[in-house]
Amino acid sequence: MNEQLNLFQDGLNQWEKTTASMSTRDADFDTLSGEELDLCYFPDSPNGDYMEKIGFPGQFPYTRGVHPNLYRGKLWTMRQFAGFGKPEETNHRFKKLLEKGQTGLSVAYDMPTLMGYDPDHPYSKGEVGKCGVSVSSLADMETLFDGINLGEISVSQTINGPAIVLLAFYIAVAEKQGVPLDQLRGTLQNDILKEFIAQKEWIFPPKPSMRVITDMLAYCTEHMPKFNTISISGYHIREAGSTAAQELAFTLADGFAYVEHGIEAGLDVDDFAPRLSFFFNSHLDFFEEIAKFRAARRIWAKRMKNKYGAKSERSWKLRFHTQTAGCSLTAQQPEINIARTGFQALAGVLGGTQSLHTNSMDETLALPTEKAAEIALRTQQLLAFETGVANVVDPLGGSWFIEELTDQIEEDAEQYFQEIENIGGVIPAIEQGFFQREIARAASDYQSKLDSNQRIMVGVNRFVKEDEEIDIPILEIGGEAGTGQRQKLADLKKSRNETKVQATLLEIQEACKNGNNLMPPIIEAAKAYVTMGEIVVAMKAEFGEWQESAVF
Repeated sequence: MNEQLNLFQDGLNQWEKTTASMSTRDADFDTLSGEELDLCYFPDSPNGDYMEKIGFPGQFPYTRGVHPNLYRGKLWTMRQFAGFGKPEETNHRFKKLLEKGQTGLSVAYDMPTLMGYDPDHPYSKGEVGKCGVSVSSLADMETLFDGINLGEISVSQTINGPAIVLLAFYIAVAEKQGVPLDQLRGTLQNDILKEFIAQKEWIFPPKPSMRVITDMLAYCTEHMPKFNTISISGYHIREAGSTAAQELAFTLADGFAYVEHGIEAGLDVDDFAPRLSFFFNSHLDFFEEIAKFRAARRIWAKRMKNKYGAKSERSWKLRFHTQTAGCSLTAQQPEINIARTGFQALAGVLGGTQSLHTNSMDETLALPTEKAAEIALRTQQLLAFETGVANVVDPLGGSWFIEELTDQIEEDAEQYFQEIENIGGVIPAIEQGFFQREIARAASDYQSKLDSNQRIMVGVNRFVKEDEEIDIPILEIGGEAGTGQRQKLADLKKSRNETKVQATLLEIQEACKNGNNLMPPIIEAAKAYVTMGEIVVAMKAEFGEWQESAVF
């Protein structure tokens, strides 16, 4: 017992020394009634496993957060996922969001872009600009960030299959703006494994896809130390119907797979692991979500230190972005979605998220209107500045319920890790349909409970408004986005140097064959205004395409 108390006291002394030297926001951290609040709260008599399981904020195993003073030092980054129509329209939306206090940009691309097709491809017909912004060339990316200094803003991009191409466009824009690559901040989702598991927007088979990602890891580790090369995403796994434990286990398993491939490619784990980040869903089971975030940090820290031999604390720290659960929103009584989103955002904040996106009330009906996006952003600002939840680090830490849930979710995740290992790893598990079957079972179970009214969804299976008329404004994207983007693409192809275009495409194919890093030739192609679709076709010629086996 004395040994445990000594460890606790040593940890407390270290934490107090660290926080005493850290700057804090210029804000009042007392309660509304004027009661002074401590930065964090601890047990008077810590039990035997307190240091192993819970510890202190900013200290291994980071259950209580990766930062010693968390939001007293800096609030989470407030991002609103935005993108629709032509790049000009999304650029306007970006500027409006920044004017209203958003602190980071998050780009939503349309379906053709996500699948690697230019606007003039037959498969793109009717989809250009519909669910995100259409970007198929450096010219589009230049327009998208026109008047926005990439050296001053953190940019997150939700792109996976053709992520290497969009990153090349982004790098080329930064160079044109005169921004050094080592100053670029942001995140590329670039999580192809979860595409095979849940979202289904892949291009190449799993193995060459992992080759592409390790090339990006190597390039960004050397040239872009502030940029998160992969945002390992549980969000879409949860949206596909998984449980919280499945979301956590499958996401972290993907993360460990990226670590293993990076190490196999000859990279030092401490050189690239600090630039891996995570993207989680915040659903409606309030306490379970908070426990999930806390368990995620603990699992990652222990595995990175003990299994992968990471020596840097930066490699042990799991940093994550949170988005509220789109699948929980309803088309019925859509205004209620504002409250749903608020509860989910609160869970993300209490779980210690580093950045947050709040969904808009109208997202089951269409892309968000400017007004709906503003309400969603104001929800975050209300949490940050009016509720007091940012005043204390891990305020629910030590709750018997929260700690038990955290332990249980960790245990469930460990069982899944063992099953995945027994199959042979993440890629064999994808090829055998393991993840897909597990998620399908969970989704079916949840739907059965809704159908039988064991689970209640307000406005859907209880508290229903008969003959309801939706009377909120809807953002409608017409066909003019497709027409405009096709014309812009045709004009681009007429004005560029075709000899240079073909030369850079050959260099890309050669790099695919000989194993050289793909980033440099793709960046050169971007600068020559080669389109995304053309680059993807050149890569397909060497890597092939992927067809998923049916899962029943």
